[in-house]
Amino acid sequence: MTDPVRMVAFHVLRAVAEKDSYVNLVLPGMLKEHSIEGRDAAFATELVHGTVRRQGTYDAIIGSVASKGLAGIDPPVLDALRLGTHQLLSMRVPPHAAVSTTVDVVRREIGHKPVHFANALLRKIGQKDLAGWLDTVTEGLEGDEARAIRTSHPLWIVKALTEALGGHATQIDKLLAADNASPRVTLVARPGLCEPDDLPGTPGTLSPYARILEGGAPSDIPQVRDGRAGVQDEGSQVVAITLAGAQIEGSDDRWLDLCAGPGGKAALLGAIAYQRGASLVANEVLEHRAELVRQGVHLLDNVEVTTFDGRHGPWDEGSFDRVLVDAPCTGLGALRRRPESRWRRVPEDLESLVPLQMALLNRALDLVRPGGVVVYATCSPHVAETTGVVDVVTAARPDIEVEASRQLWPHIDGTDAMFMATLRRTDTV
Repeated sequence: MTDPVRMVAFHVLRAVAEKDSYVNLVLPGMLKEHSIEGRDAAFATELVHGTVRRQGTYDAIIGSVASKGLAGIDPPVLDALRLGTHQLLSMRVPPHAAVSTTVDVVRREIGHKPVHFANALLRKIGQKDLAGWLDTVTEGLEGDEARAIRTSHPLWIVKALTEALGGHATQIDKLLAADNASPRVTLVARPGLCEPDDLPGTPGTLSPYARILEGGAPSDIPQVRDGRAGVQDEGSQVVAITLAGAQIEGSDDRWLDLCAGPGGKAALLGAIAYQRGASLVANEVLEHRAELVRQGVHLLDNVEVTTFDGRHGPWDEGSFDRVLVDAPCTGLGALRRRPESRWRRVPEDLESLVPLQMALLNRALDLVRPGGVVVYATCSPHVAETTGVVDVVTAARPDIEVEASRQLWPHIDGTDAMFMATLRRTDTV
C-alpha cells in the first residue's frame, strides 16, 4: 500500500488546489481519519506546510528540469512532484526514499502513465542540493526577481512587503524568511474564565493573556476544549487589548466588533468587557463565520452575535463607546500560517478590498460616539490597506483624530504582521 502519511499529504495538496481549501483546516481532519498520530503526524504536517510554503521555489526547479516546463505537467502530477522535491531538498529523507515513495504515490493515486516521467525528473532534481538549484534557477536574475524565487514569494508580494518596510533590503530578507518558518502555537487565556498561569507554555512578550506552547496539541488542553482559553496569535490579542485599553471618558458600556468572524478577538473582547460590566455586539456578515463566533463566546452572556453587512447594519449613529474594525484584507501578514494564500492573492484583489475597508472604517466612525474610539486593524502590512486607508478616510473627516498606529512583524515581534490604528471621534464637525 501507499505510505499513508504521503498519501494524506498528496490529498491535502489536491484539496488546496481544487477546492480552495486551507491546509490548517483540511490536514487535521485527514490525519484523524487515517489515524495518523505522533511522529507520523508531525512528518505529514512538515511535508504539507513546507511544500506549500516553498511551492514557488520548487516550481522554478521542476520547470527548469521538465522538457515542456510546468505547463506540460498535469496538476496532480505536479503536486506529487512538489512533495518529492521538498523531501529531496528540504527534509532529512534519504534520496532513494523520497523518490520511491513519491513515485508510488503517482502510481497508486494517479496512474501508471506518468510514473517513468516522475521517477526520471525526481532523480535529476536529487543530483543537486537546494543551494545548488537556487543558484541555477536564479542565474541572471537580480534584486527582487531573484529574491522572489529564493524565498518562494510572488514578486508583487515581495515588492509590497519591501514598501511596507520602508525599502530596507536587510529587513525584507528577514521578513520573507520568517514567512517560511513554522509559527509557534500561541494560546490566549480569556480573562475571568481562565488565568494565564493555568495554561501550559511560556508567557508571551506582548499580551498578558498569552502562553506559547512548546509542543503538544491545543485540543488536548481542557481550557481550550471548553472555551475558557483559545488558540490566538499574540498579534491578534494585541489588537483586542489596544481597543480595550484606550482611555475614554463618560459611558463605556457598549462595544462593537464590526467584522467579528471567526471570533478570536470577539471572545477576548467579550471577556474583558464582561469584567467591566460592558456588553459587546459581535457582528459577522457570513452565517458560517458567525457560528464560529458563537462557539467562541458561548460562555459569555454579555455578547450578542449578529449577522449584518457591517456597512449597513441596524445600529444608531453614535451608539457605541468602542468599535473594532478587523477588516477583510489580503492576509499578507499571516503567510506563515496560511501559506497557500500567497499563491491565491493577486494585486487586483486590492481593487475590491480597499474600498470595502474604507467603507467599513467610515461606518465604524459613524457608529462610535464623540469621545469614543475605533481601532482599525488588518492582518496585512500592505500600505494600501493600512495607512493608505486611514489617511484617505480621516482626511475627509474633521471629526476624527488618529491617536496612534502600530505595525507588528513576524521577524521582529514573533507575531503575524498585524496593523492597528486607534482613532478617536471628537465633537468637531
